[in-house]
Amino acid sequence: MFTESRRLRDELRTTHARIATLEAERNEYLRKDRRAGVLTLDAFREAAAAALRGSQRRGESAALVLVDIDGFRALNGRRGAAAGDEALALVAQRLRELVRGGDVVGRTGADELAVVMPGANLAGARGVAERLVAILEQSGPVTVSAGIAVDGGTGQLDGLMADASAILERARIAGGGRVGAPGRLPTPEPSRGAIGALALALSERDRGTGEHAEQVVALAGAVARRLNLDAEEVERIAAAALLHDIGKVAIPDSILSKPGLLNDEEWQVMRGHSVVGERILRAVPGLGPVARMVRHGHERFDGTGYPDNLRGDEIPLGSRIVLACDAYNAMTSSRPYRDAMSHDEAVAELTAHAGTQFDPRVVDALLGYLVDRTPVDYAARRRTAA
Repeated sequence: MFTESRRLRDELRTTHARIATLEAERNEYLRKDRRAGVLTLDAFREAAAAALRGSQRRGESAALVLVDIDGFRALNGRRGAAAGDEALALVAQRLRELVRGGDVVGRTGADELAVVMPGANLAGARGVAERLVAILEQSGPVTVSAGIAVDGGTGQLDGLMADASAILERARIAGGGRVGAPGRLPTPEPSRGAIGALALALSERDRGTGEHAEQVVALAGAVARRLNLDAEEVERIAAAALLHDIGKVAIPDSILSKPGLLNDEEWQVMRGHSVVGERILRAVPGLGPVARMVRHGHERFDGTGYPDNLRGDEIPLGSRIVLACDAYNAMTSSRPYRDAMSHDEAVAELTAHAGTQFDPRVVDALLGYLVDRTPVDYAARRRTAA
């Protein structure tokens, strides 16, 4: 009887412990946002308030970083809610990789994340925010803006959130893809004059390259619109098309103006122009997304391009668009070493390499645009009908 009673008590304790574990797991599950993998708003507010009180008791500073996905509504409208969820999960993952173990990360809006950093000062918080912006800008497919607020010893979460939100809004108005901080106005979006000045420099360096770029701009903008991209993305793609050869300003004349085919050594130098172009454009505030498109303008859809051997959707869509439009314009233009192809021959080349060199969806959109813009010869149609 004594042994049986002890066994039942042991089983009861085990059952109670198991119930307590399951209850804790359930509570933890309810505290986590399933899409972003971070705390829900209510759980974040509770944990963040506790972290701020702890910093206040210890006499430490604390900072809050508020992160917003640029163009989130347009992304949802263009590619559906699933694409928005993927973007949110990606940003949350990158943010979790950058913060410390004691920092509190949560989802505070449809496209907004926040992290409270107890014991952190402005420089530490800004370092995290700037690394996040840079990582996402370079890896894509989304960019973010961030606002920072520093606790002045009050320990009040609502006040910090309000301050960070106002600073974040300034960063968004300035063009997005940047960090706003107290006492620091975000750099405004680069004027079209800066882009135009770079294009003029390229044209002065090589008149033929400049004229070619203008023609590619028209094609790339039309294809981007046929793919239902929003106006901001169309403008970025047009800028990438205009400046896709900007790196050629660093190519020696002996290579750039060579009338015949390049040898292997010269070709290696020429291949470096996309990386040089990226470096030039990253020096202009706000042109990070355009710089990324230019860097990857010679990646192939099957992964055999350069400089990074990206494949498929790893390649920025703008780069895929510019590549196909650049190829069509180049094929239908005369070169010192060959005559121009006919429209039909160029179309055949694009079709033959869809899926290997070119994105098939981009090729379809480009060919559709070329068909639509071709003037109709009604006299020929009447003759054919007769």
